[in-house]
Amino acid sequence: MLRRTTLKLMATLTAASMFPLGLPVGAFAEMPATVDKPVTISFYNYNLASAGIGSEATKELIAGFEKKFPNVKVETIAVPSNEIINRVQADIVAGKQPDVAQLTFRDLIFVASDLGGNALEDMVKPAELKEHLAGMIPKGLELGKVDGKTYGLAYTFSTPVLYYNGDLFKQAGLDPNNPPKTWADVNIAGKAIKEKTGKNGFFPGAYGPSDGTFVYQAIVMSNGGKVRDGNKLTYADKNAAEAVKMLRDMVDSGAHARIDPASGSDTFAAGNLGMFVYTTAVLGSYKKAAQGKFDLRIAPMPSFGEKPTAPTNSGSALFVFSKDPAKQRAAYELLKYLTSKEAYTIITSKIGYLPLRLDIVDDPNYLGPWVKENPMFRANLEQLNRLTANVAFPGPNYRQVEKMMMDSVREAVFGKGDPIATLKAAQDQGQDLMP
Repeated sequence: MLRRTTLKLMATLTAASMFPLGLPVGAFAEMPATVDKPVTISFYNYNLASAGIGSEATKELIAGFEKKFPNVKVETIAVPSNEIINRVQADIVAGKQPDVAQLTFRDLIFVASDLGGNALEDMVKPAELKEHLAGMIPKGLELGKVDGKTYGLAYTFSTPVLYYNGDLFKQAGLDPNNPPKTWADVNIAGKAIKEKTGKNGFFPGAYGPSDGTFVYQAIVMSNGGKVRDGNKLTYADKNAAEAVKMLRDMVDSGAHARIDPASGSDTFAAGNLGMFVYTTAVLGSYKKAAQGKFDLRIAPMPSFGEKPTAPTNSGSALFVFSKDPAKQRAAYELLKYLTSKEAYTIITSKIGYLPLRLDIVDDPNYLGPWVKENPMFRANLEQLNRLTANVAFPGPNYRQVEKMMMDSVREAVFGKGDPIATLKAAQDQGQDLMP
């Protein structure tokens, strides 16, 4: 216990020294009503750091914004998603004030409490903010709030879906028009694919330690579990632990592949995996990979029997850090543009994220023609009415707590020890790092 207490104290002191508290929040000079003078703002973005479709679409969005606002120059800083929060932190400490950053929801509490992120309600007049947010999915907007204020404006966004290879289904004697609806169905289909085709049956992109956390949480919450309750960790409690044990049982049955967690997406894209639960953010890449090679299909994420699924959000929100009023106006105009009807038409059709403005889905001027050509995407839209927040951890040690959790999940699923005992040991140790 002494070692754990010392570890907690050291981690807290380290975070406090690197990322000082007390940054100015809610004390802004009034920003101008328009961008009437040339201004340059920085935009830290992780889609730009990924080669391919996401990067190309983001460049198109930024070019469209700069054309509409010729007085604003957007200086892009491309950083991988698993490194971007550290880069933002480091630049703040170095005095290089960021203006806008695309960050994941797992960073929300830390941005609001420790990094001086701006609440939009403190920066933008109520009527103006209300006008822009009208028409956006309320559940999506709630995900970016801390204590009732919007620190992160929902941006690129999706829920987990079941990708599956229709050709492997046929080869295994399964009906591709009747995809698995429950985890028991996935177990049956996964074993059939493995036994009859020699390919891997099933794998979820749920093992992180970073981008898979939302899939893991979706599985846990679909079984009635949760990863924390306030400041108390609960991922080893009954319903949450049983969800992980279900995955372990599928590994033991042969339905769940034993592959490197980092290789699941590539294995599916290569046609060597029958089913993969992951974000629709990779839909565009999968369509390109599958073209002429295999029959790509999508279905809603599986359920635990009759229990309703609780699909969590992946993706990101846009955070404003600008302190200068002119830069705040330019930053807010960028946020508005990137979450407009025009932008979501590009974001959905060219990347695969959800449109957080549902009124464009069937609009012939926006997404209507694309959705008509890509009906499989409605499997993701259908899940929005059950959207559940991807739970962030509080306190300066939040990343360490999350890593300990995900390490224990991988060990529980792929290791040889008792899965529930493995989760419990990690939960007890992680609790000492919670605030």
